[in-house]
Order: sequence, then C-alpha cells, then structure tokens
Amino acid sequence: MSRKVQRSEVCADCSAPDPGWSSINRGVLICDECCSVHRSLGRHISIVKHLRHSGWPPSLLQMVQTLASNGANSIWEHSLLDPAQVQSGRRKPNPQDKVHPTKSEFIRAKYQMLAFVHKLPCRDDDGVTTKDLSKQLHSSVRTGSLETCLRLLSLGAQANFFHPEKGTTPLHVAAKAGQVLQAELLVVYGADPGAPDVNGRTPIDYARQAGHVELAERLVECQYELTDRLAFYLCGRRPDHKNGHYIIPQMADRARPKCPTQSLDLSELAKAAKKKLQALNNRLFEELAMDVYDEVDRRENDAVWLTTQNHSTLVTERSAVPFLPVNPEYSATRNQGRQKLARFNAREFATLIIDILSDAKRRQHGKGLTSPTDPLDLSQADDDQHDYDSVASDEDTDSELTAQNNNNTQRNNRAKSMDSSDLSDGPITLQEYLDVKKALASSEAKVQQLMKVNNNLSEELRRLQKEVRKGAPAGPTPYGGAHLSASTDGRYHPLKAGEKYGSGTDSDYDNSQTYDVSFGSVGRSSEEDSRGDVEDAEVEPDPTLPCTEDVILKTEQVTKNIQELLRAAQEFKHDSFVPCSEKIHLAVTEMASLFPRRPALDAVRSSLKLLAASASRLQVECRKAAPSDSSVTTVDYQLLTQQVIQCAYDIAKAAKQLVTITTREKKQ
Repeated sequence: MSRKVQRSEVCADCSAPDPGWSSINRGVLICDECCSVHRSLGRHISIVKHLRHSGWPPSLLQMVQTLASNGANSIWEHSLLDPAQVQSGRRKPNPQDKVHPTKSEFIRAKYQMLAFVHKLPCRDDDGVTTKDLSKQLHSSVRTGSLETCLRLLSLGAQANFFHPEKGTTPLHVAAKAGQVLQAELLVVYGADPGAPDVNGRTPIDYARQAGHVELAERLVECQYELTDRLAFYLCGRRPDHKNGHYIIPQMADRARPKCPTQSLDLSELAKAAKKKLQALNNRLFEELAMDVYDEVDRRENDAVWLTTQNHSTLVTERSAVPFLPVNPEYSATRNQGRQKLARFNAREFATLIIDILSDAKRRQHGKGLTSPTDPLDLSQADDDQHDYDSVASDEDTDSELTAQNNNNTQRNNRAKSMDSSDLSDGPITLQEYLDVKKALASSEAKVQQLMKVNNNLSEELRRLQKEVRKGAPAGPTPYGGAHLSASTDGRYHPLKAGEKYGSGTDSDYDNSQTYDVSFGSVGRSSEEDSRGDVEDAEVEPDPTLPCTEDVILKTEQVTKNIQELLRAAQEFKHDSFVPCSEKIHLAVTEMASLFPRRPALDAVRSSLKLLAASASRLQVECRKAAPSDSSVTTVDYQLLTQQVIQCAYDIAKAAKQLVTITTREKKQ
C-alpha cells in the first residue's frame, strides 16, 4: 500500500516540502537528503521507509501518519521550542543548508544523542523512574493518544513491561481495547505479540476474545514479521498464516557446474554449511536472523533510493549506505559480521535466507536431527505451506535484479523474476554462503570507529597529564582493546568452513605486503641503522623509559595528525593523504626517539615495532593516491582508503599501548 503526501507536509528535520520518506519509530516524515543521514544512523536509531515506493501494512502507515500529523516531531525537538534556544543561536537546518555537516550533525544530535528531548529530573532510586513510565504506558495504550505513548517510550518506558499487579504487558491492554495503532507503535518498539500474561494468554488471544479479529490477524503477522519479510524478499509472497506460517523458496540450480567433482564439492559444502547453521544455539541463530532481516531492509531501501533520486545531485558516496551501520550495542564481532552481509551476491544471500527460513521452521516445530549427519527433512511438516520458487541464479547481479511484486512498486532490485519451470523441492546443492570470501570491512565504519578511538585517546592523554602533574597514580584506561582492535571472541556465526564469522585478527584487510622496518630504525640515521644489527647483539637491554609527560605530548601530536588524515578520508581528499602521512611519520619518529634503542620490556619493543611498521606502511599506501607512474590509470580509492585507515588504526593502537605501559611502569 502506498499513500499520497499532503502538500502541507514538510520534512521534520529541515522543513523541506513534500517529504518522501518516513522514520517509523520516530513518527516523522523526512525528505530525501535527511533520509540519507537517517539511513546512515542504522535501524537501531531510525527505521526508514519510502511513503510511495515501499509496501505498507495499512495500520502501520496510519500509525505513522497519525503521529506525524499530531506533532510527534515536537517530542524530539522539545528544547528547541524554548525561545531561549533561538536567542542562543541554536536552530534547526533549512532546506537550503548543506547535508554535511549542517543537516547531518543536527539529525545525529536529535535522534542519536536525543539532545533536544525533554529530560526527566534525576532520581536517586534507580529503576523507579523507568518503572513509573512503563506503568503510565501500560495505562495509556488503552486510549487513542499515540503521541502520549510515543513520548513515554522516548523517555524510557519499556514496551514489554510486565505489570506486577495486573499480570499483563502494554500490548495485552492495547489488544483487549482494540487499539490497533497503539499495538503497531508498541510492536515497532519491540513489544512481543506472543508474550504470555500471568495466565499464559498472549495479546493475540486477548484480541480474539475481545472480538477484534483484524487486530488479532495483524498481531500474528507481526509475530512472524521476520520470516515473512525474508520470504517476501525472495519470492514476493507471504504465508496467509491460516494454512501455515512459512513459505520456503528453493534455489533454481540453472548454473550447475559441469565438473562432477566440483558439483560434489559444492553439495558437500552446502551440507556442511547447513549443519553449522543448525548447530548454533537459539540466541545466536536469532541474532543472525535479525541481522539478515536488517540487511534485507537495507537492500530494499537501497533499491528504492536508487530508483527515486536525482542521480546527478543526490546519489553520491556520502549519501549511499553500502553496508549496515555500526550498532554500538552489539559486539565488534557481530558488527563486522553484519557488514559482511553486504558482500554476499544475490545468489549467496538468497541461499543464506533459505537456510534461515528452513531452520527457523525446524526450531519452532521442535524437530531435531536424528544424527549430526542427517539432512533436514522438510516434507514432514504437512501443516505448513510449501512454495518452492526459484530465485537468484549464479549469473544474477544486484544491478540486474528486478522488482517481483506489483503491489510493492520498485520495492527492490534484488529479487529475480520467478521461473515456474525451475520448481524444485530437492536439497540445495549450490555454493554456500560459508564459501564467501572474507570481505573487506567498510571504510566508513573504520573511519567512525577510529575517530572514536582517537577521541578517546585524546581524552585519556589529557587525563594522564593531569595525573602526572598532580603526582597521583593514574587509574586504568577507560577503553579497552575492543575499541582498538576487532573482537576475537569468535562467538558469532560461521562465514567459511572452519572459520568463525567475523572473528580474526585486528585487521580485516590484506596487509600481506611486507615492510622491512624494525622498531630500532625509527628515529635513527641511516648510518646508525646500518650498524644497528651488529651493535644490538652486543648492547644490553636498557630498562630506562622516558618521562610519561613527554610520551603524552608526542602522542598528542600523533593523534592530531591522525585526526587530520581521517578528515581527509571522510571528505575524499585523496591528494592530502601523502602530506598527512608524512606528518604522522615525523610525529611517530619523534615519539619513538624518546625510547631506548633496545628497551628491556618486550611489550615496549613490540609496540614500537608496530608503530614503526604501521607508519612506514601508511606512507607506502598514501603514495598510491598520487601515483607517479603514468601507466597507472586508475586507483581503487575505496580499497586504498580502507588500507590507509587500517594503518592509522594500528598507529593509534601502538601509541595507546606505549602510553599505557609508560604510565604503569612509572607508577611502580
């Protein structure tokens, strides 16, 4: 379902006329330019959907329209309505303002930082404020005042709050009262349609018993929203939930390998992949399914975006969302895995979705495998609807895929038109998603992560300076390795056979090129370096460490220069890479010269070695931005930027380690 936008409607963020998008969880309408920023924030901040070119459940659309027309935007701009804010110069952007940085900074402050939302007074009794708000929400959802409930949710009320006295959740109350729009709002904020009350009855049961049949059916759809969305993405159809809850498409094996051995290998790989998926515990499986759902949403919105924008002005590298944005509530491992989903081609992604749908069905039915080697037998589930549609052949590419469902105009370019002659209910014998090459992490995510690390390092340096001046011992650093290196807990999903999904080393990039740089060569002349190897064998390790304050001062200079490089990367100023790298190398040399040539501590030696190697590698990579060889006609700036950022990332890591070690040793 689509809608016509009233001419009086304006963008909630910049007041541009005729907004074409909505932020569902914020209850506002937004223009194309502001939407590009919303999409870059991620679904955990803003869930966007096009008003005319996306499929809408009627009640969900009505919920958004009701909120938008009843001043939901004032919830997110509460403090801006204060005349004092106008006098202080604080204002929202105009349509003519630049997207970056004016609009983007305002939107991030408004929705990510919640800078303008009404703040509750602080309470000493922790948890009481949230509980009181949730009780108010529990009571308010029986009315039609959507904006009141959105305000409570914005302040921290819990959509799944279980009322201890009444034994129900807010969704039970809304379902019993027949408040369809309240139910939609609660579900958007995470309310569970299948949550039991104190007697084991669900909101669906409440709606049915109260005679609200349509609401009950809608709540069933919400309960199966994830699997319904995945199935619709592949074949343009959803189950009716009366004859079954799952539609599981099958792959059309139109591009079967000619070599029998290769075909066998692919078949065995597919079986191994499916077993790994089945071996995940329910929590990890649910996380994977939710991440794939978010990737489907990204791809569908991306397809709408590409078909509705003015390509000469709006479709740029800065307005695109080529991968799932980082969610700070997730581990680094999970965020890496989410971003790698964007590297799956149409066929690989479709195969992953089919496996998830199949295993979701198996898990809900409580079926286990008779042995670890047995394949799934889906034919036993006679009560479910089976539609085996062919999707996404090996020859398909994302740009060639066309929309499948006419009721969802231009909803995506990812689902290939179906071919009824290719129906099959046999096992999938295609190259599995576990065989997908480990992808490069995105440059934008690394920039944002490193910017955060750099800021944290600057704050830590300032704190240490104060401690040094006071003569007091410095406490532990407020940030750990998770900010400086990829998490290696390996708890996420398999990506390759024998390899953890998203696990690995500090770097996801190909840094296989070697650089003949040792920590001892930094800060030394070429003559000193030439005889360094001979002398090092005879020189005793030096336990002397430099003054902590000196290390901090040099590290500040390194940090400042990295910040300048990151800004150049964000603004695509590739011609600034070389001068920035030279400044960083000089700062690194000065920092390393503070330390003895042969430090006694292994940790200092390894950190200095990483610092020197990374600085030299950075210079090599940055020179590629301005190739002197005339035969080099093209430069892959995306890959280059990724490599440059990784080098800067390693430099920041090494600098942080040296500051920490020096502070700790001096304290002792």
